Amino acid sequence: MATVLLNKENGVGFITLNRPDKYNSFNHDMAMELQAALDNCAEDDAVRCLYLTGAGKGFCSGQDLAEATNPSPEEFEVLVREHYNATIRRIRNVEKPVIAAVNGVAAGAGANIALACDIVLASESASFIQAFSKIGLIPDSGGTYFLPRLVGLQRAAALMMTGDKVKAPEAVAMGMIYKCFPDEEFEAAAKAMAMNLAQMPTKGIGLTKRLLNRTFNNNLEGQLELEKQTQVIAGTTDDFREGVQAFLEKRKPVFKGK
Repeated sequence: MATVLLNKENGVGFITLNRPDKYNSFNHDMAMELQAALDNCAEDDAVRCLYLTGAGKGFCSGQDLAEATNPSPEEFEVLVREHYNATIRRIRNVEKPVIAAVNGVAAGAGANIALACDIVLASESASFIQAFSKIGLIPDSGGTYFLPRLVGLQRAAALMMTGDKVKAPEAVAMGMIYKCFPDEEFEAAAKAMAMNLAQMPTKGIGLTKRLLNRTFNNNLEGQLELEKQTQVIAGTTDDFREGVQAFLEKRKPVFKGK
């Protein structure tokens, strides 16, 4: 059985982590299949939004510890580099919006993979746990990069050191995630946002993501220069021309993602 499912519909690449009996914890096969699905969606021009979720009751509980009971330092390095760092780079480098639809617990690497996505949506019963301190590890999968930028240094330190569980409504309140929905409405609402994004000007959104990837490591002058250069690129797209023409004609634009 595939550990990752990929379905394409209405311009959205729906990627589902599929080890529900293990709360979608990562083993080697799932990490490689997730990266292959991300690459597939990145390379397919018909896919204009990516949607990452989990099968069953959980989003992802992080690393399957049964596959990493006593790794050597060399094995640990390979695990982090090939499973997690490679996944985070794909999520951040694809110039298309990536939604994390967190349908249940997101723990350890599962939490940080979600936070690396562009927009995080969750069901009200979902939770986020920086579980690494419970087993003597440090937060990986970009956690020490993204979480402090989302919630502030002190709150990130407390969540990482204590391993406290954060329920979805609290995660919204502290700026960790974008929105949460009642459980019975969650899937429909999250998919509706993905399908809406898939109809928007994909090149412009991708260029926006490119700028956001640089903003925390840049000063104002550097960012203004990047905005100038990138706006020139955006102004050459078919979607820009369609957007202006639709405005002048007082109609709804039909974007092609080009």
